[in-house]
Amino acid sequence: MSLPRRAMEQMGFALCCLSCDAPDVPGSERCRECTNRHVSARERLTVGKATTKAQRLAREQITMLADPGNHILDDDHGKWMERYEALIHDHQYDPKAKRNRATTPLRRLSRKRSIIRDVANQNRWAAKPPDESEINEMRTVLRAGSQEQPMTWDELMSQIEDLMED
Repeated sequence: MSLPRRAMEQMGFALCCLSCDAPDVPGSERCRECTNRHVSARERLTVGKATTKAQRLAREQITMLADPGNHILDDDHGKWMERYEALIHDHQYDPKAKRNRATTPLRRLSRKRSIIRDVANQNRWAAKPPDESEINEMRTVLRAGSQEQPMTWDELMSQIEDLMED
């Protein structure tokens, strides 16, 4: 097994190095050829617009390989992404670190944290809609105390037509 080269890791192809049968010699001819072939293949697949289903699938695969932990729950490729993640994790595991291998989870139980999603989930009406008194209170707040009803579409269209005539 060869250790992953930085270029291969950055492209999401660390698994190729981890499963390689070549001797682990940095800068060897075989490593350079393999890396160059992967670079050119990746460029061919990712440059320009994807026009076929095969190109779209290839781009999806490249995205998955670059970050397999986010794609473990994928219906079609999840088991392979989990295996890939485990191989990378086993390679990166440091037994001297304080974390215990047995307690280090392979699966992510949730997606990356999103501030927008966290704020949106604080909506008190997410489970049940507001009642009529809350709706009236919000109308008052949003209209700055004015009791004037909002314009209808017909009134708005009429006003726009008047502006366009001027």
